[in-house]
Amino acid sequence: MKIRFLWILAALLLAGCTHVFSEQASSLVDSSLTFEQVKKEPKAHLGKFVKLGGIIVNTRNTAEGSQVEVVQFGLGSDDVPDESTTSGGRFLALTPIYLDNMVYKAGRPVALIGEVKGEKAMALDEITYTYPLVAISEIHVWRVREAYPYGYPPHYSYDPFFYPYWWYEPPYWRYPAPRMRYR
Repeated sequence: MKIRFLWILAALLLAGCTHVFSEQASSLVDSSLTFEQVKKEPKAHLGKFVKLGGIIVNTRNTAEGSQVEVVQFGLGSDDVPDESTTSGGRFLALTPIYLDNMVYKAGRPVALIGEVKGEKAMALDEITYTYPLVAISEIHVWRVREAYPYGYPPHYSYDPFFYPYWWYEPPYWRYPAPRMRYR
């Protein structure tokens, strides 16, 4: 019985150590290739695989498939986009399959592995912006991190009887507070 419990516990602990992307997709990635290099010369890096991440700006579904516009941010060691880093610009992630607009909606962090396919010039507000094109091999959408509605743990709520003085009226009693009798 103990051994079975230990095997189950070990399996659960090891399941927590998995990565977002498969080993097969991760082995294809050229780790020396940066987003800045791809943005500067996408045609020189055609066919190379990159790992990119950022925040989704827009998702469009067309007859050819889905197109996800992403503002690039650097990835942390856990492959979560780090918004505190500077952005290298935008890129378009393409896939022939349908990606739901409600899942891949604006503002959600995303990480992907894909193949560089070239560039595409499109209108962005009042300018023409050249987007690097990346064909998606694997993609992962992260949950939006929300701020805590309270202080950092451990959170202690305000307790007026915690303090050494009773500030209501003189005389100021020293801690411990006098006992109250309830009838």
